[in-house]
Amino acid sequence: MVLKDHAAADHTFSPRDIVGGVATLVNSSGVPVGDKTVSYAITRTSGANRRKVTMKMALPIVQDTTISGVTRPAVVRTAYADVTMTFDQTSSTAERQDALAYLSSLLENTNQIIPLVENLSAPY
Repeated sequence: MVLKDHAAADHTFSPRDIVGGVATLVNSSGVPVGDKTVSYAITRTSGANRRKVTMKMALPIVQDTTISGVTRPAVVRTAYADVTMTFDQTSSTAERQDALAYLSSLLENTNQIIPLVENLSAPY
C-alpha cells in the first residue's frame, strides 16, 4: 500500500502479518523502533448484529539519544489515527460506499480539517 505525506512523497507500507484478524502493514526505515504502522480489521459486534471496520495508524518520530556515550534511536513522540466505521448487517453496498465517500470528503475538507488537525484549533 502506498500512502502520501503532506509533501506528496510516496511511502510504501508492506504487509507484516495478520494476527487475530488484524492486518498490519509497516513502513520501515530499517530501525524497528521507528516503524510506521497501518492496521485494519473487520469484526462483528457482540449482540448487535453489526460489522465494525477499524483502521489505525501510528507514526512515531525517532531521534538519536546519547546516554553514557552510547547513541541509540528512541521514539520521542507518536501521532495516532483511529477510524471506526460500524454498519448494520442489513446495510447495502451502496450505503457503505456512501459512508466511505463521506469520510473521504470530510478528511479533504480543508476549511474545517486543516485548522483542526494541523493547527489544533477548535472547530469553527
